[in-house]
Amino acid sequence: MGEELKEKLFNKKEEGWKSLKEGQKEEIYKISSNYMEFLNKSKIEREFIKNAKKLADENGYTDIINKQKLVPGDKVYFINRGKSMYLAVIGENNIEENGMHIIGSHVDSPRLDLKPNPLCEDGGLAYFKTHYYGGIKKYQWTTIPLSIHGVIVKTNGEKIEIEIGEKETDPIFTITDLLPHLAQEQMEKKLKNGVEGEDLKLLIGSIPFTCYKKEEGESNKKQCNVSEKVKLNILNLLNQKYGINELDLLSAELELVPAFRAKSLGFDESMVAAYGQDDKVCAYTSLHAMMELDRVEKTAVCILSDKEEIGSMGNTGMESHMFDFFISEILNKLGINKPNLLDKVFCFSKMLSSDVDAGYDPIYASVSDKTNAGFIGKGISLNKYTGARGKSGASDANAEYVAWIREMLEKNNILYQIAELGKVDIGGGGTIAYILANKGVDVIDCGVPVLSMHAPYEVTSKYDVYEAYRTYLAFWKNN
Repeated sequence: MGEELKEKLFNKKEEGWKSLKEGQKEEIYKISSNYMEFLNKSKIEREFIKNAKKLADENGYTDIINKQKLVPGDKVYFINRGKSMYLAVIGENNIEENGMHIIGSHVDSPRLDLKPNPLCEDGGLAYFKTHYYGGIKKYQWTTIPLSIHGVIVKTNGEKIEIEIGEKETDPIFTITDLLPHLAQEQMEKKLKNGVEGEDLKLLIGSIPFTCYKKEEGESNKKQCNVSEKVKLNILNLLNQKYGINELDLLSAELELVPAFRAKSLGFDESMVAAYGQDDKVCAYTSLHAMMELDRVEKTAVCILSDKEEIGSMGNTGMESHMFDFFISEILNKLGINKPNLLDKVFCFSKMLSSDVDAGYDPIYASVSDKTNAGFIGKGISLNKYTGARGKSGASDANAEYVAWIREMLEKNNILYQIAELGKVDIGGGGTIAYILANKGVDVIDCGVPVLSMHAPYEVTSKYDVYEAYRTYLAFWKNN
């Protein structure tokens, strides 16, 4: 009797792979393969949005700016400065009375950015100086192959797209570290100070520029007396290839990311190892799910935001009013806008903040409450609240909404787990959830558990990638 009662009453954390039906494993591997392919060409936010636009265009979506009016079934998007994007499928139900179903993720990831004046020379070596972006462990970014992605915009408005280090024929770049034989003082430092931020300098060249002058009346050439010859050689190479000078780097957005490709992990190929899965794994699966929508009851909205890793500030972050603008445009072109309608629509709306969760790692078990942790390979992870310690900064989903989400997941046979981001006193984190909650939207965090989050190479389960896609599709189709 005890065993029967336990089976009936206990919350079981089931193994996702054990619950597969015939043909599901093949579908899981197919979706994951497409996901890895997308990751390999979308390492930075500009690239992700560019490829998302291409996918949206191929699936019948139109820039909302080009639409005069909207009717149910219309598919529209708005791109904000090439770094964030909002998509919508207009629903059959009255948006004023029924609100929207929103899924919001972010496409930026921890990385190294170049400083505005990056180029320098020291000891016969040329470097780019960097400024880290988001929460990183600095030591993880040394001695690994790095690539350069981004744009340079010249004063005449010409935009030059940069991608160096991804092709087999490309050079790569790296940040050096001290050899162990001479690192006694370094290894006595606290781990966070083992590598200082100012020492994250990208090694980019070592050949000096060679120039000669021939003085009048002399038959022999003499070498020019030019300082910083290695730096000059690098600038000359950049000028020859891209037509830029050092000043043009002032108006550049150049990001350093790992040159690693996304790959299957493990003998069983059950996991994905890749850079930037926080939060491109949720961004991709929600985007992929949206491409499969046709007619929906409630208006479906997909957010691909920027700047989450640094607080969602700025005109491409979720704290900007550009999302409000997009929804206002929808209301205007439905012909129903009026004072305070936007607030009303938000109040009747539901949202999944589709951001990743810290997966339980047995090697570092001491930082997690095992009964309130997300496990990789056990389905989508729900975080009722994020924040830190005493729930500081948390939106904290209400019980009624959590029950609605549970019913939706169980109805669609989607494996899910409830989690927190580590033990109470250990730390914490946040997502874009609170921003939409502040507008009156019902929100819960719902994403994929990740191992080695914020590292240059993160790990997810292919099963969880699949369940994320199924969750987002079911959410948009659920009334």
